[in-house]
Amino acid sequence: MPNANEDTTTALSQVQRRAVSELLRVSPVADDLARRFQDAGFSLALVGGSVRDALLGRLGNDLDFTTDARPEDVLKIVRPWADAVWEVGIAFGTVGCQKDARVGDVDQRFEIEVTTYRSEAYDRTSRKPEVSYGDSIEADLVRRDFTVNAMAVALPEKTFIDPYGGLEDLAARVLRTPGTPEESFSDDPLRMMRAARFAAQLDFQVAPEVVTAMTEMSGRIEIVSAERIREELNKLLLSAHPRKGLGLLVDTGLAEHVLPELPALRLESDEHHRHKDVYEHSLTVLDQAIDLEEDGPDLVLRLAALLHDIGKPRTRRFEKDGRVSFHHHEVVGAKMTKKRMTALKYSNEMIKDVSRLVELHLRFHGYGTGEWTDSAVRRYVRDAGPMLSRLHKLTRSDCTTRNKRKASALSRAYDGLEDRIAQLQEQEELDAIRPDLDGNQIQEILGIGPGPAIGQAYKFLLELRLENGPMEHDEAVAALREWWAAQG
Repeated sequence: MPNANEDTTTALSQVQRRAVSELLRVSPVADDLARRFQDAGFSLALVGGSVRDALLGRLGNDLDFTTDARPEDVLKIVRPWADAVWEVGIAFGTVGCQKDARVGDVDQRFEIEVTTYRSEAYDRTSRKPEVSYGDSIEADLVRRDFTVNAMAVALPEKTFIDPYGGLEDLAARVLRTPGTPEESFSDDPLRMMRAARFAAQLDFQVAPEVVTAMTEMSGRIEIVSAERIREELNKLLLSAHPRKGLGLLVDTGLAEHVLPELPALRLESDEHHRHKDVYEHSLTVLDQAIDLEEDGPDLVLRLAALLHDIGKPRTRRFEKDGRVSFHHHEVVGAKMTKKRMTALKYSNEMIKDVSRLVELHLRFHGYGTGEWTDSAVRRYVRDAGPMLSRLHKLTRSDCTTRNKRKASALSRAYDGLEDRIAQLQEQEELDAIRPDLDGNQIQEILGIGPGPAIGQAYKFLLELRLENGPMEHDEAVAALREWWAAQG
């Protein structure tokens, strides 16, 4: 039987072999750039996430480098070489560029960032880091968030630099900080959320001392801007294991500051008022929604799945018969979703889409046990609009009952609804439901000009269309005239 040391040695040799293969793939570009820095009297090293991903065998074409050259010198070196250069991050010591190169038999595009050795820290009240440049790669690496991101490969000689044991932590699949976690999180509190994000992305464990520091310092996240928090949350949600990262945010108290509606779902229950654990249910719905994704991670669907029941704590009622009710929690939840996403500076379009899904997630259950009128189906499609496909996935994911017969019945009922939608779509072009007469026709028939009455007539005809389906032109005209006469 191999002992623990032998297991670690084996894991190390595996990641090193993967790294060699990955680095050889990007060498034509990386070495070419490194020689240009050498010729100018500077050093260059692949660093951080690029080295980590090379060791994991998942290095892409986004390459991060570090150098002792100052940004103005970096610009002089990369401008003649790169196909495009941008200076968006230059205030923080980062120059970005794009390089198109033929690697083997394939034309590839590389997105490159070169950052000057630096150190950065927050003061107690600032939302922005104070940047100062350094002259040592070891000092640059110690300021990195985790040891697995604090490794470098000096180029072009390919010397491996790992002063803080990142390689062993990578082999052990654990997240530690190069210095003390308290120092690291004090420098940049967002690193606490990054710990949760990397745990979710890489399926790594977070070291106990790091979890302790996250718990004790969770309130420090308050000084970080909403935009930076949102981006970390998005990356966590779009990862392979979001439940793992979300659980860490909740357990450490970070979620209380960035997404308080999530821990609020952990409703207390007692032996007299038993009901489903809404927090665990929501995470399960998220898992099940992910399983239904067809074209890669869908942030709108994942946010809706996570937030669909956040209105329950505010609407919970203990009924006289011992049941627990959450009347209109979908309406309350949609408003809460809009408020939280607005605070996190999401786009108006994304806020509208996610809150709409939260609002509609119970609509299916209002249609009974599989007997839908055509009118009900049309309204369902109309109200969902472009969110219909996501609403299908969210509604199916919301079934977490362990009662197999009940789950099967719900699934069959929804199958029936989807079949009915498909049939009506073939007959009626449901995706673009509109009245059988347009605004110009209404004006001509009624002999009136633009005004509120046209909008009222249009709304009447739309309701008629939803209720009865498409009408012949003469029928629609007759119905409009009858309605107009009734208006007095």
